[in-house]
Amino acid sequence: MATRKKSYAFKAEIRQLLDILIHSLYKERDIFIRELISNASDALTRLQFEMLTRQDVVSPESQLAIWLETRNPENEEDGDAWLIIRDSGIGMTAADMQKNLGTIAQSGAREFIEKLQDNGQSPELNEVIGQFGVGFYSVFMAAQEVRVISRSYLAEEEAAVWTSSGSETYRLEAAEKTDRGTEIHIKLRPDAREFADEWHLRQVIKKHSDFVPFPIFLGEEQVNQTESLWRKPAAEIEPEDYKKFYQQMTMDFEEPLATVHFTSDAPLNVRSLLFIPAKREKTMFHRRTEPGLMLYSRNVMIQEYSADLLPRWLQFVDGVVDSEDLPLNVSRESVQNSRIMRQLGKTIRKRLLREIQQLLESEDRREPFWREYGRFFKEGLAVSHEDRDELLPLLRFHSSRSEGGLLSLDQYVERMPEAQKEIYYVLGEDLKSVGNSPHLDPFTARDLEVLYLVDPFDAFMAPALTSFKDKPFRSIDDGQLEMPEIEPRETSGEEEAAPLESESLAGLLGRMKTVLGERIVEVRESQILRTSPLRLVSPDDAAHESAMSRVYRYVGQRYEVPKKIVEINGRHPLIANLARLVAADNETPLVDMAIEQLYESALVQEGLHPNPADMLPRIQKLIEMATTR
Repeated sequence: MATRKKSYAFKAEIRQLLDILIHSLYKERDIFIRELISNASDALTRLQFEMLTRQDVVSPESQLAIWLETRNPENEEDGDAWLIIRDSGIGMTAADMQKNLGTIAQSGAREFIEKLQDNGQSPELNEVIGQFGVGFYSVFMAAQEVRVISRSYLAEEEAAVWTSSGSETYRLEAAEKTDRGTEIHIKLRPDAREFADEWHLRQVIKKHSDFVPFPIFLGEEQVNQTESLWRKPAAEIEPEDYKKFYQQMTMDFEEPLATVHFTSDAPLNVRSLLFIPAKREKTMFHRRTEPGLMLYSRNVMIQEYSADLLPRWLQFVDGVVDSEDLPLNVSRESVQNSRIMRQLGKTIRKRLLREIQQLLESEDRREPFWREYGRFFKEGLAVSHEDRDELLPLLRFHSSRSEGGLLSLDQYVERMPEAQKEIYYVLGEDLKSVGNSPHLDPFTARDLEVLYLVDPFDAFMAPALTSFKDKPFRSIDDGQLEMPEIEPRETSGEEEAAPLESESLAGLLGRMKTVLGERIVEVRESQILRTSPLRLVSPDDAAHESAMSRVYRYVGQRYEVPKKIVEINGRHPLIANLARLVAADNETPLVDMAIEQLYESALVQEGLHPNPADMLPRIQKLIEMATTR
């Protein structure tokens, strides 16, 4: 068939495809290097398989490898620049060339073109090249002319050469080639001469094909690693190897908090090497500039930043995922819709969550991990309600009984007394302020544990805290809160003051309502306060409003201070003194100033005061009045 030169016409859809590629302004056209190296790697893999059962092949002793050569005439801008890519793989016959290079199986070109037309915009070719078997044709983004010279591994077959300039036809003829394999001679377009520059080629290979399982030579130098670390058995890898690989991949020279290396063959083939960085913030030298894992198929990178494998709340993870079940060049749409990709993401996620759980159970690593990445899980709970069953067990909190440490919800539930049916929490500014919160009074008296939510992100998360293990969450500033049937401990020290008489109490409640006016819902006597003079509680179904007010304050937006119920402790000396002042002199300004200060101090403690500095003149006036009496 290839004894004489013969021209063949491309089918109409291939001519249309070539026209798209030749006139493309594709911003990353170096992808054609990846495609041709990937094809060469496939040819070498196929030869390895054939040689398992037969040795009567052409050049059986030839090294299994890929070579790149350049011809770039120096100081001759008009001289032709060439790139040659050759391999010692299975090779092709003339019939193979006509089948593989002259047509595209399963109407791949037609589907490819329809895909581009459906987009209705300039196509991102990297997302669809190869998806329909058109990867070889990407060479025409950089080539004026392409010659493919190949000899099959079958000794009885002759060599042949396929030639095309990307026009309507291609030529097929006999060739002089004695060794097995394929050579692709690419005459580069004038605007693609960088592909005849060895430094540029080395960067492209390092980026896209560094872990192809066969050596890649540029000139006489091997430029790839050939054996990917994630495909080696973990028992054969030293900790230093992981560290060096991580540093090369990210340019982050701080050791990662965790390394997750795992292999699975069922239900999918997965080879993965993942890292949890020591810091969530990237330095200016960090190489990985976007979230997402490096996605490989059979050691060929198909996506540099695959953000679809993990949920957003795990996007801080760096690393590599390789699966032989994935087709090359998976497009973004197919990533989102592929059953294989969904199963792959599920497998990785499950293994990663197991490692994170171990991190959180480690005495040494829990605090640094949660300090850096706790907010990711809180944000995830706030926006990804479908993931709450995975996220809730990962959450860690300070509490009224954790002594500065962090505890899980499982630990909290295990410590709950039988009479307690809810998980209690309090929102506040910091650990010190919530530790002195008046809301804690009845809980401290009954030795009931309360979770402290003091991180700014806790305000975002709080509305999503519904229940855990059938235990509903309850904010302790809830005006409808009912305490469990647990007797409070007796207070030590001085005897508890007698309650205010109803007339005195009514007088103070009325005065407070008059002073605070529309800023509050009501003023009432507290049934649970013991050591604090006053607290602000949320009306029915208004706890979320308070949380959102905190959110607006944190992000610097204007907000209205939520209207609260003011509860006063009639047994507290400060409240009793105010009641006596009202009874003795209903017009004294000291009472109004004290009421304002008590209310605004409570707002500060709640983290709801829009500008605490506004209180300073009043505080100074109260001090002045106190020191002149």
